[in-house]
Amino acid sequence: MDTHGIYARHGSDHGSTTASSDADTMMMEGGHASGMMAVFQTGMGTSLYSSAWTPTTTAAYAGTCIFLIVLAGLLRLLLAARTWQENRWLDRELNRRYVVINGKAPLAENLSRDSLAKHANMVLSENGVEENVVVVKKRTFGPRPWRMSVDPARAAIDTVIAGVGYLLMLAVMSMNVGYFISVLGGTFVGSLLVGRFISTSEH
Repeated sequence: MDTHGIYARHGSDHGSTTASSDADTMMMEGGHASGMMAVFQTGMGTSLYSSAWTPTTTAAYAGTCIFLIVLAGLLRLLLAARTWQENRWLDRELNRRYVVINGKAPLAENLSRDSLAKHANMVLSENGVEENVVVVKKRTFGPRPWRMSVDPARAAIDTVIAGVGYLLMLAVMSMNVGYFISVLGGTFVGSLLVGRFISTSEH
């Protein structure tokens, strides 16, 4: 019996099996990689957020697109509401700073010690009557003080805005053309309605 020949054939078979396995692995990895490529698709059966939310009819797909339009519009409304609320908080804070109480320092002295305002003494003249006035300008730099009545509410608003934004991002990442266009459409409609109320830093 030619044992050398048997071992040679066995090694050849083992080598071909290993090579075949490596090739299969490479093909599987290649197929997986190609399946992960970001390519837009137009199919209606694209899941949104979970496998249970997978449109199977045209009406269900249209309803999903309408939901994304509303959600994108809601994000713009939330941004506008945040800007509006920030302005309210700032106005309330500034009004609180300039309250004059009997027996306390007069307004001019309070303003001179205020670190959030810069001012100048001027003479206002109208119809021959002169009057000493103080012109106050709000500074645009420096952090505002932490307040229990403001900062937790601000954090909650920011969290809701971030959550809605991430939901929209996941919808776009599904690479479904209809979902993507719906998000853009909702953003357009929302900005058309309330874009003027949104601070430029929020866009």
